[in-house]
Amino acid sequence: MRVLMFGWEFPPHNSGGLGTACHGLTRALVDMDISVKFVLPKELHYSDNWIDFIFAGKGSIQRKVVGSPLAPYMTPTMYLQWKMQAGKGVSFASSLVEEVYRYAELAGNIAQETPHDVIHAHEWLSFYAGIEARKAAGRPYIAHVHATEYDRSGGNMNPEVCAIEEEGLRKADHVIAVSQYTKNIVMDQYNIQSHKIDVVHNGVHQPGDDGYLDVENDRVLGLKKLGYKIVLYVGRLTLQKGPDYFVKAARRVLDYYPKTIFVIAGSGDMEYSLVEMSANLHMSQNMLFTGWVRGRDLARMYRAADVYVLPSVSEPFGITPLEAITYGTPVIVSRQSGISEGLYHALKVDFWDIDDIASKIISVLQHDALRDELQSNAMHEVEKFSWHAAAQKCVDVYRKVDGGYRSVGA
Repeated sequence: MRVLMFGWEFPPHNSGGLGTACHGLTRALVDMDISVKFVLPKELHYSDNWIDFIFAGKGSIQRKVVGSPLAPYMTPTMYLQWKMQAGKGVSFASSLVEEVYRYAELAGNIAQETPHDVIHAHEWLSFYAGIEARKAAGRPYIAHVHATEYDRSGGNMNPEVCAIEEEGLRKADHVIAVSQYTKNIVMDQYNIQSHKIDVVHNGVHQPGDDGYLDVENDRVLGLKKLGYKIVLYVGRLTLQKGPDYFVKAARRVLDYYPKTIFVIAGSGDMEYSLVEMSANLHMSQNMLFTGWVRGRDLARMYRAADVYVLPSVSEPFGITPLEAITYGTPVIVSRQSGISEGLYHALKVDFWDIDDIASKIISVLQHDALRDELQSNAMHEVEKFSWHAAAQKCVDVYRKVDGGYRSVGA
């Protein structure tokens, strides 16, 4: 089985969970002897050869990079701002939507030149690329939904993005959603039939595989040695992720548990307002904004945290709670998240209920028995979220759509 995969971020050049998911899924597919050719929309500095870069040991994951400045989690407004700041030397289209079209035009040529059996496109920026690849090569196209415009915008949806998203889903031979929560949104917002959508939960790497277990000489651990409790948030600082609810809940916790440090690991357009909110709530000394963190630094934070909080307003899945659990950290997750449907040994909250969020944080910090039970049970439960299982479900979808294509002589 040969897969031509279109995306728009891949580690180490990623700024969110999409890149993590693409990496985990493609590695697992390759371990199953599936050939994956991964196409990116812009040149990244992996080597001087910017068209083809083979980077996997077993099997074949191949990156093809085309000349486009599309970037992870970009919005039309962000695109225009970037275009104005970039100056000369960077080729831009007139708008983000035009950039999506340009990526799609190049995708058709790539599909004609690259032998493959199925096309797999991640997220709306890649959907038109998937459609054009399907037209050019006559192979089935699968749309993989990691988030919808409904999730990203908090309900204030951009009509152009919605139109692309809807067309990409309607013209797909099949759709993969990262959760039942996301599948329901796709059905409700775009009237896509249930039988056309398969749910494939994301997976998580076990820490023993990456060597991130050295937790000495760490600033956060130093605070713990002074008797502070650590409450952790990891993610983009955007409306969708609900970091403002995390900050508001922190104020409630500090009224009862003043020797607590709240760590916010991430970056995004809400960062300045969150810092300002922390100051206005008179708790700057209890807030630690680290910026984007990855690798060993992130592993140390997970290990040091007494509890992890996912307060998302609308979270299609949520890999970070699984990562926290693998390091032995109990988690509190929003009911408005995909991970809440499959993770039972976690405390669950509504994102808007800051009193309940604060109450559950305090409960974990105060009650060792609760923390130990959540930790022990969740570490066993997280084993079912493997990238191999996710890859196997994707392969099942590939075979289903490929067989259907062949049966009708497409």
